[in-house]
Amino acid sequence: MAPGLPILIVEDDPALREAVCDTLELAGQAVIPAGGGDEALAILGRRAVSLVVSDVRMLPIDGIALLKEIRSRFAHLPVVLMTAFADVDRAVEAMRAGACDFLLKPFEPKALLDHVQRYRLPDAHDDDRIIACDPVSINLFALAKRVAQSDSTVLLTGESGVGKEVVARFIHQHSARRKGPFVAINCAAIPDSLLEATLFGYEKGAFSGAQHAQAGKFEQAQHGTLLLDEVTEMPFVLQAKLLRVLQEREVERVGGKKPVLLDIRVVATSNRDIADAVTKGLFREDLFYRLNVFPLLIPALRQRREDIAPLARHFLAEHGARAGRPGLRLSASAEAALRQYGWPGNVREMENVMQRAVILAAGDAVDLDSLHLAAAAAVDPAAAREPARATSAMDAARPPPGLRTGDNMREVEREHILETLAAVGGSRTLAGQRLGMSERTLRYKLRQYRLEGFLKG
Repeated sequence: MAPGLPILIVEDDPALREAVCDTLELAGQAVIPAGGGDEALAILGRRAVSLVVSDVRMLPIDGIALLKEIRSRFAHLPVVLMTAFADVDRAVEAMRAGACDFLLKPFEPKALLDHVQRYRLPDAHDDDRIIACDPVSINLFALAKRVAQSDSTVLLTGESGVGKEVVARFIHQHSARRKGPFVAINCAAIPDSLLEATLFGYEKGAFSGAQHAQAGKFEQAQHGTLLLDEVTEMPFVLQAKLLRVLQEREVERVGGKKPVLLDIRVVATSNRDIADAVTKGLFREDLFYRLNVFPLLIPALRQRREDIAPLARHFLAEHGARAGRPGLRLSASAEAALRQYGWPGNVREMENVMQRAVILAAGDAVDLDSLHLAAAAAVDPAAAREPARATSAMDAARPPPGLRTGDNMREVEREHILETLAAVGGSRTLAGQRLGMSERTLRYKLRQYRLEGFLKG
């Protein structure tokens, strides 16, 4: 089989469909043919592809309608349209709707191959540290590998525990900076009074206790990648200095007078709705745009259900080996329960569950009782099949006040946080541990819930 993800060819003319497929297969490309828009969408729901090449004139779903549906469901997936000369106006409409390019019929095989080479997503299966079996995950890592080839700033968003740092490290490892350092700083875990010195460094005598000069995280990441984890938790007064560093690509230590030129790639993450934080005045709009050069939304685990069992087996093997129990396996009932569970804590919760199962399992088979899953977190099978909607660079071009799409996610998060807090008797420390969230972030969220009337006291 040809290497890489296949190319989906959508054409209702059997002769032309066969000709296009033959051309690509002779060039060593894997292809999947589809006779129309409905068949194409069904295929995309089952497996990942690297590119969609579709005709414009088709019935009952034409190429423009198919393009818009793909943009809605798989925002990152590149689409090239084939069109006749008489449909050039429609080709312009397609470009506005998000098509990468169009091929004017009749076209030479070389023109088709050039478009494929230019726009197809690269394969992400050459990294055995990544577990991506669901089409959503496969496409996500293919896109991450593509952006890794540039030096663009990347903004990773998604619920707590989805694996944003895993994606950040993947981008670093597949970039030209892979031999340089990968430096991560959690903006929510460091006290405000220390964050500036930690990020930007300081000179000897800059403040009480500064016995010697110290390079900050920006300098430590020189020629590599800096991960600003939970960047929306950064104090507002520091955001202006961060913005200047990103704009000028130079940093000045606390107490210093000489700027240090930077050669780094910046990746930022947040589990909050950043546009909402901008609207509420908690995050600078200009900093949002500076970080949001290439946004990637990491889907929740419940939105990539084909990853659940492989992830569970991976964590079971990993923690089983550490505990001296390398032969552990999941029973059929346990695996079925894992697939039906809602995973409010995402991959982080999955690892905790499997680590606990290693301790509780009586024999070599991990059964349902060893998992201790909360019955309240079962997921609706219909909701589980709903495709994840990834954020594209085109979507991110809209101004923050118009990006009010996170209300449902915030409601689910709020309910989960309050339920967890009640389950641990109101202890913020224990709740933060269970949620995989710093106490500082939890305090902020609880304060917001009180202001919104969802929490008393």
